[in-house]
Amino acid sequence: MNHETGAQRWALVLGASSGFGKACTRALAGAGYEIFGVHLDRRAGLKEVAALREELEGEGRRAHFFNINAADPEKMNGALDEMAEILEEGEDVGVLMHSLAFGTLRNYVGEGAVSPAQMDMTVRVMGHSLVDWTQAVIERDLMGKHGRIFAMTSSGSGRVIPSYGPVSAAKAVLEAHCRQLAYELAPRGITVNALRGGVTDTPALRKIPGNEALMEGAERRNPSGRLTTPEDVAAATVALCSPDTYWITGNVINVDGGEEITA
Repeated sequence: MNHETGAQRWALVLGASSGFGKACTRALAGAGYEIFGVHLDRRAGLKEVAALREELEGEGRRAHFFNINAADPEKMNGALDEMAEILEEGEDVGVLMHSLAFGTLRNYVGEGAVSPAQMDMTVRVMGHSLVDWTQAVIERDLMGKHGRIFAMTSSGSGRVIPSYGPVSAAKAVLEAHCRQLAYELAPRGITVNALRGGVTDTPALRKIPGNEALMEGAERRNPSGRLTTPEDVAAATVALCSPDTYWITGNVINVDGGEEITA
């Protein structure tokens, strides 16, 4: 609910079908937001998306999902035009969550090294697309005061993980974009923050070589005694949507049970 106008607000989640994005979709719906979900799935994944939509609608939420490549400007603009038509009088997008996890996991040198095209694709999807979507949402005047923009980053943005280089670069870019967007959107009353979850057992993590060792190490050193879950991050996201968090912007916020302080 827009606390100034009393109108309904929507959450736009990029990467809504799995991992952090799916958990945030559920949590934001539970907090009263209607849902626009953007995802890229083939047949098996579409069944899960359909089940998620039915779950949300069963809770009384409106939910519209778009199975598109979020980094394709034409697809993005088409989806946003459709969203603008769906919004009823006075409604807006109160939350934009960027949780896209699609990129290349390769070394920089040696056999099978990352190519320029693979590097460009990874940084565009996982980094630059945040700017694309933010620009398009703002240009359409879909987000008003007290809007919240979040982007999922990781500790890999500042350290070396084998084969993670292209994604590490994308996450560093993503954090830089969050800072700049926070600066430029502050006069509009819109906050922008990157959320750095701890090591979390998600489909994206399972694709990283050596993921079992990453999880074992994180669980061992985490002072909270366990791994982060997508629901931990989703709960923090909802909390940061409160109107009382208007002065929190331009940050990388750890949501990890203290994992980062022991690294």
